[in-house]
This record gives sequence, C-alpha cells and structure tokens, in this order.
Amino acid sequence: MNFHSSPVMAKGFRCASINCGIKEEGKDLSIFLSDVPASAAGVFTRNLFPGAPIILGREIIRHGTLRAVVVNSRVSNVGTGEMGIENARRMATATAKAFDIPENEVIMSSTGVIGCQLPIEKIEAGIPGLGENLSLDPLVGAEGIMTTDTYPKAISLNVDGATLTLVGKGSGMIEPNMATMLVYLFTDAEIPVAALDRMLREAVKDSFNMLSVDSDTSTSDTCIALANGLTGPVDHDLFSQALNAACIEMTRLLARDGEGATKLVTATIHEAASESEARFIAKALINSPLIKTMAYGADPNIGRILMAVGKCTQCTVTPEKLSITINDTLVYENQNRVDFDEENVRSLLSGEHVAIGVSLCVGKASATAYGCDLTEGYIKENAAYYSS
Repeated sequence: MNFHSSPVMAKGFRCASINCGIKEEGKDLSIFLSDVPASAAGVFTRNLFPGAPIILGREIIRHGTLRAVVVNSRVSNVGTGEMGIENARRMATATAKAFDIPENEVIMSSTGVIGCQLPIEKIEAGIPGLGENLSLDPLVGAEGIMTTDTYPKAISLNVDGATLTLVGKGSGMIEPNMATMLVYLFTDAEIPVAALDRMLREAVKDSFNMLSVDSDTSTSDTCIALANGLTGPVDHDLFSQALNAACIEMTRLLARDGEGATKLVTATIHEAASESEARFIAKALINSPLIKTMAYGADPNIGRILMAVGKCTQCTVTPEKLSITINDTLVYENQNRVDFDEENVRSLLSGEHVAIGVSLCVGKASATAYGCDLTEGYIKENAAYYSS
C-alpha cells in the first residue's frame, strides 16, 4: 500500500486541538468532526475496570451513527464512579451544543492518569474554541490526544477513489484485547454499519490485537471507525485490504514509539499447528523481558528465543523441527546454534527493527506480533507517571 507522504483528512472530516488547561503546556483537547452523519463502528477494551468513556461509548456506538469524537488527554476518567459517567456525558453535551449536532452522535475518549476526576469545567470551556481552529491536517487533531507519545501519529492512503485516514496514540500500558490504545479511522467511502464493523474487527485482530509494549491492557483502549460516504461506494474487498494494511502500519508506529523504546521488535511464527497457537507464541516472544532487553543490547542470545517458545507448553512445539532467524539470518536449526557471523547479527540487532522469525514446522498457520525493546527509559517514565 502507498501511504501519503503527508497525511490528509478524508473528505468531509476536520479536526482541531487546543490547550484547555488540563496540561500546563501542550495540547490536551481534540475534536474530530464529520460534516455529515457517518456510519460508525468501534471496539473497546475488555479490561474489567473500563473508564467512563468506555461505558458510555459501548452504548453510543450501538446507534451506528456519529458526527464527532471529542478527546482529552492527561486524565483518563477511569475509577471515577458516577461522577465520571456524568462528566463524560457533559463532554458530549458541550460538544453537541458547540457544533449543533445531536448528542447521541458524539462519542468521547479520555486518556492519562487513572483515578482522578476530569476537570470538566476546563473541558466545557475549551470545547467551543475547537470550532475556531478546525483543520484538514490530521496531525493537528493527533497533537491533543498524546500522553507519553513522543510525536503525533497519523497516516492516510487512497483506496478505490476514497481516502482512509488513521489517527492514533499510545506508548505504554499496551497489550490490547479487542481494541487498542486510542485509534480513530476516518473515511469518505460509503460503507454500511454492519460491513464497517466486520472490517474493523478483522483489521484489529491482526494489527492492534497483536501489539504489546508492556503486556498491560489499558482501561481506556478504544478504536473507532467513521465512514461518511461523501465519495460514494467502494469495493469492500479492496477497502478491507487497505484497512488491514493501514492498521498494521499504525501498529508499527505505536510499537516503535513505546515508552523508552529505541527500536521496533517483531516476532513472526511460521508453520504453527493453528492460528491461535501462532498468535500465542508470537505474543510470548514480544512480551518476554529477556527478549526485549536482548533487542535493546543488540545481543544475539538465541537461548532467550528458545526459552520463550518453550514456555508455551500448551502449544504444539517439536524441538527437532524448529528453526530461528534474526533479521532473516538463520541462527538455529536441527537443535543446534548455527555457525553464523555474530558481529553481523549484532549489527542487524543494532538497527531500528529487530525481526525474529520462528518456523515450527508442525502446521500451516502463521502470525506476527509487534512490540519494542525494554530500556531504562521505560522505567523512568513509569516510576513517576502519576505526577507527570
């Protein structure tokens, strides 16, 4: 897929971000707005302590139509009880009033520290100002949803005459389960709600649900898709392929920008007994602190890879059939370490992408998981996150 060199918004969508006073500096409030009602689908975290925006969002998305997504950063509105629910509703009410749209066509997200009440008065006061700064640049909207991200993330591409735009954030507390950190998808293609929901869930399965920075599932994970239909119908197969590719690209961006990360790490399992086993083993590699630190230190320690595969005791693993590659260089087969050029592999591991491949040779299934290395930066970031 050919992504635009500079991301653009799909036709009929605009966005804005401002500082409304939640953060001392930097943008902390964003809106993504469709000029017309859009078909909408979404998936949310399955964490048992969902934030107020998740609780309300699950109900709002059933309506199947949205005009706006309003998002604040720094405070997640999680663990805030009935007051949190009311404050989330007030975000939607203020947005509906400011932009003259139905309240049930506004969905909200909040991201940041858990257990603090939203400074809702600041948000309500700031929402009307978003209308004065509406832009066609998706990066503008991305700026207001960041927490520990080091840069705003947005991508776009053309598909069958339509435009597909993705905006995302997420650096830590990431191992999604039926969703991802915060990712919003906008398209001017005409897609019915049922088809959009199906395509979104299929795309999430092999992208965001195969991403892990630290194996922790956030209480606020949200992935929303809006299709306003302004360019007309598209070929659903082509659109689904583009959506899958775009979600994987955003997954890679989010993994590479994990808290403290210096490189992207991917683990691909080949020839597994089943898809579920391939996915499980790939995640086991990505989540292993030993493999993460191996990647950080550019240390070709194949024993750590063997350990991570071997601990998946519920999966079909036949040691004598297994082979391993690091950045396409064979390092293990026939139950022995291959006599590879260690300095060359260290050089490969020193790059921005560490790619681990494991062929199990027990079936036909495959899966890829996405993550990052583990550095001192992650510990420093999370040792004082509450006060950041």
